Amino acid sequence: MSGKLARSVAALLLCALCTVAHAQTWPAKTVRIIVPFTAGSGTDIIARTVTERLSPQVGQPIVIENRPGAGGTIGAALVVKSDPDGHTLFVHSSSYTVTPSTYKDLPYDTLRDLTGVMPLGLLPNVLVMAPSKGIRSVKELVAAAKARPGALNSASVSIGSATHLNAERFRLGAGIDTVNIPFKGSPEALTEIMTGRVDFYFCPVNAVLPLLKDGKLVALAVGSSKRSLALPDLPTTIEAGVPNSDYNFWVGMFAPGKTPRETVGRIYQETLRALRSPEVREKMARLGAEPMDYAPEAFNAYLRDEIAANAALVKAAGIKLE
Repeated sequence: MSGKLARSVAALLLCALCTVAHAQTWPAKTVRIIVPFTAGSGTDIIARTVTERLSPQVGQPIVIENRPGAGGTIGAALVVKSDPDGHTLFVHSSSYTVTPSTYKDLPYDTLRDLTGVMPLGLLPNVLVMAPSKGIRSVKELVAAAKARPGALNSASVSIGSATHLNAERFRLGAGIDTVNIPFKGSPEALTEIMTGRVDFYFCPVNAVLPLLKDGKLVALAVGSSKRSLALPDLPTTIEAGVPNSDYNFWVGMFAPGKTPRETVGRIYQETLRALRSPEVREKMARLGAEPMDYAPEAFNAYLRDEIAANAALVKAAGIKLE
């Protein structure tokens, strides 16, 4: 081996060793997690539940920073511009896979500029209404909507969000004409639902469980493809008679696209460890969040498939591009 070749090989080995060493030392400082929704939203609560365990586990502070607006694109753009060293992360919902179809000029590439670390959990949406509406089943809701086309409205957390897409899947499956009303976050949407000013809402299960218990809301069905473990007696919208109406709402963790694979792997392993801890599993179960076991490569493949599926849904629902 020539001296020049030997030096090149040594440099490559040194670079590889440095990368591995960097991954093993993550985190070396405070970790900032951007959540593109308001405090108290389903995504925010899941992020805080996991980081409460993750922070002491890795020995560094983890700070949640809420940056709501524009369907999560404001928060995403902020993360894309950050250093790809694992110290700025992103926790978003399944609406991340919708924005390529609802925003014409995204300031980032959804699959290139951010990389999936892992899903934190499946959080079924629950179709809820105010008790004062007098509707107690999906069949009654569909009948009311068909009796007055365009008169009923649904809440969502911004256009193109998972809550919006779930309502659109339901609208298309039921063959009804309803109007979407977007809000900044679930707390605002729920307030309008409980007052009866807005008719129905596909809300993440964690936010509605205490309101259902207190009788402030009525649950008609879950919007996911299977029943919720937190509400096992509640049928899915498909079981309630509306075909092709399921939409799975999940919350996941992302990192800047150029983050070294070794660092992403380290973040994944530590986050998985936190999720599997008894205290986090118990808290997630109380929130109605269910496990989704995807490692980084599998999660990114899942994201690619969802982007394609949501593009078809956006087109079918006639959701206008921003």
